[in-house]
Amino acid sequence: MLSRKALVLVAVIAALAMCGARLARAGDYYGYNKAPAYYVPPVFAWSGFYVGAHGGLSFTGMPNPFAGRNGLAAGLQAGYMYQMGVAVLGAEIEGSYLGGTEHRVFGGTLEETWRGALKARGGLTFGQTLLYGTAGLAVTKFAPTDGLSGSSSWKSGYLLGGGIEQGFGGGLSARVEYNYINTPDVKSTSAFGARRTDINSHVLKAGINYRF
Repeated sequence: MLSRKALVLVAVIAALAMCGARLARAGDYYGYNKAPAYYVPPVFAWSGFYVGAHGGLSFTGMPNPFAGRNGLAAGLQAGYMYQMGVAVLGAEIEGSYLGGTEHRVFGGTLEETWRGALKARGGLTFGQTLLYGTAGLAVTKFAPTDGLSGSSSWKSGYLLGGGIEQGFGGGLSARVEYNYINTPDVKSTSAFGARRTDINSHVLKAGINYRF
């Protein structure tokens, strides 16, 4: 027969085992009935590469959609943006066809036909909305017409602008952007001789981008 000490030891071990089982069941109960964590929907991610297209109007004076010297502006863009909190920085390369945008100079008319631009972009996000500014280098091709002689040529200048872009699902975003372009010392030759003129241009355009 078991001694009294052995019986006491067995009783203590059994009691501890029963307490442990009850504590384990209680832990399981509270673990399975925890309140679900609040789901925070992901915000629009501005970081990454993107490609897109744009279209609008090119103006030779202050933006006036009814001026006869205006031309269409249409093209493609690609770039990269990096988001740091609410701030966004990036760079973009852009090519545009400028049909019929005319600049009157001494002795004739210069017509803008194509433009390429390399731009820096920077702005602040408000949810899925981005307000940004842009600046960079622009290279424009001019064609002499209406009394001017010579061939088409490319001239470099600078670009300043800004816009607003709205993000949507699936990596898509849409934007409206204004650009001011200054091209200094554009040469034109007519029957009255050669002149150099600073050309100021304005572009108002809408576009769509896809991020990947």
